[in-house]
Amino acid sequence: MSNEAINKSITDIREEISDEELKSLTVAIKTRYGIDFTNYEVKSLKRGIARLITKYNLGSLIGLWSKILKDREFLIGCIDDLLVNLTEMFRNPEIWEKIRADLMEQYKNKSTIKIWHAGCSTGEEIYTMAIVLSQAGLYGRADVTATDLSSAAMAKAMEGNYSSFLWKKYLGAFKQYFPGGKPEDFFEIAEDHVKVKESLKKNISFKKHNLVQDPMNKKFDVIFCRNVMIYFDEVLKMKVLNLFYNCLEPGGYLIIGYYDMLPEQSKELYNLYDPKTRIYVRK
Repeated sequence: MSNEAINKSITDIREEISDEELKSLTVAIKTRYGIDFTNYEVKSLKRGIARLITKYNLGSLIGLWSKILKDREFLIGCIDDLLVNLTEMFRNPEIWEKIRADLMEQYKNKSTIKIWHAGCSTGEEIYTMAIVLSQAGLYGRADVTATDLSSAAMAKAMEGNYSSFLWKKYLGAFKQYFPGGKPEDFFEIAEDHVKVKESLKKNISFKKHNLVQDPMNKKFDVIFCRNVMIYFDEVLKMKVLNLFYNCLEPGGYLIIGYYDMLPEQSKELYNLYDPKTRIYVRK
């Protein structure tokens, strides 16, 4: 099937799923497995479900429902298809330039810099920040926590191994951020892949974590949560933003994605630090 035919099939199936059917499925998943999708943004979740139905030739929502409720491992393995991860190394270089200019300067005398990558996906953002810290001479002081709901994505993040195809995409942004920088200082570069050097992994702890329902009993100076909340409705966004508020040190920074829209209520918790880069500071 061509990509055009696949996309048409996904669109057709998505439009056939009613809000009531979606609600029934998410409630059933929550009741049976304790995984909560009930407040995810409807349109995005429907598209993820349609993508699963098409990929596994399940025919309809009923076919997916039957498969999910009989096979927990199938559901766990399909989380990546439900929630498409938007991440790249040095994505939006101006963000990293701002972090280098402002945050690294503020934290240069801090003994420990505590960072949480919430929804770390396959790890590109983690290692981008590790390079920023390393360039500033601060990586040795970093205490980095990286979490995601997807075990598959987190396994890729822990490995830090990326195809040459992806690396070609990342290299331009790397050079824009770091003119004259040598990629071989941070990566082992082979013909068909690049791998993050072990020296950039030593201060990172990985943990499976569901932002929707799991606590985080730790305080951080910086929290990254980029292009994750696009899947959440307003209620769920505020739940997660309150979690981040309670996990941030006073004056700590929350860095979100360009596509993340924050509810009006969030102004009670955060001030906008820099509108161009979507960096917020805890009140």
